[in-house]
Amino acid sequence: MSASIHEPARNLPVSGSFDVVVVGGGMAGVAAAVAAARNSVSVCLLDKQSAVGGLATLGNVTIWLPICDGRGRQVIGGLGEELLKLSVADLKCNNMPARFVKIPTCWYAGGDPEERKNVRYRTDFNPSAYMYALEKLVVNSGVKLLYDTRFCTVRREAGRISHLIVENKSGRFALACSTVIDATGDADVCFLSGEKTESLDSNVLCGWFYTLRGGKLELHKHSNPYCPCGTQEGGTGPFFGGDDGDQVTDHILQTRELARVKLAGLRARYPDEDIQLLMPAVIACLRMTRRLAGEYTLGEKHMHQWFDDAIGLTGDWRKPGPVYAIPMRSLRGVANTNLLTAGRCISADTSVWDVTRAIPPCVVSGEAAGTAAALAVRNSDADMHALDIDILQQQLKNQGVLLDPALVRPV
Repeated sequence: MSASIHEPARNLPVSGSFDVVVVGGGMAGVAAAVAAARNSVSVCLLDKQSAVGGLATLGNVTIWLPICDGRGRQVIGGLGEELLKLSVADLKCNNMPARFVKIPTCWYAGGDPEERKNVRYRTDFNPSAYMYALEKLVVNSGVKLLYDTRFCTVRREAGRISHLIVENKSGRFALACSTVIDATGDADVCFLSGEKTESLDSNVLCGWFYTLRGGKLELHKHSNPYCPCGTQEGGTGPFFGGDDGDQVTDHILQTRELARVKLAGLRARYPDEDIQLLMPAVIACLRMTRRLAGEYTLGEKHMHQWFDDAIGLTGDWRKPGPVYAIPMRSLRGVANTNLLTAGRCISADTSVWDVTRAIPPCVVSGEAAGTAAALAVRNSDADMHALDIDILQQQLKNQGVLLDPALVRPV
């Protein structure tokens, strides 16, 4: 049998032309698409799943991690705060077994500033309700949404991406684009458009799920220990890469088998109760897979450091104190002047990747990427490198993004 076959060339229809195309409908992609649309450009958001939210909704990773620094200072505003509030907008009371938890009262307007030093600005949400709320936000923002659509490759012309090749039930077709935002989580667009990338093979089994027992919904945060520095050291194998189809499939299968074992253990512990599995994760729950190796790579050494091209801030969800400014250079493609990244695939090394992959900084980079793409279309011929950073920063501030060097300095 031949080791390869020849696929005949064919002409693909161009089924749309957009100022901004966002690939990936996770939290970063939602923020990017909404931000771009609010800045009055045409936007298409595509995702291979049939829902937005990514790991937050389809993976049941239902913790809106802190948008404060753990020392009483809010460091994320804009869409980062708006989407946090949206996640629990219809929650009338806390449900601790299910981990549906409202915003701490001290973080409401007029809340106790001393209490904020001990209680972080975060919440826990219902993934199903949030999925619906995010979808409505995207559609009402005027974004063209394409579900069940897989990004396949790119067409490049003169150092920029001119078209994305995608495929869905309508067949294989092209989307013309002025700018592209890679919010795939796995730097798929970067990889296939010639950008330098870095991949990790240190992902562990992980897949959160719910059970119904005695009429009560309970969330099980089901994961093997992992190394926050992106290595296998200290983690519990087997280990998986996120850029290999067989490994992604094995990760899903073995995670589900691990969940079956835990479910059997629960039933053995409570033999007289009817314990039912509900809402398992329906996507691969991978933490760190592949990311852009861009012109500037953010690292732990940049803690409390201000950048002149900062486009947002983030705290460290794991501990109080650290604050990072995220530079625009960590979002920009190098080989493609009209490409930006958002979310966990921005240019951040393993010393800080575990921070930047979380929901709040994903939304921060997403809002910045969407805003930058819209401004670049209008002001710099879609060239991200030619975009005036002062104009971008001012627009982000107008949108409520916190960009104050004083917030980066340690308390």
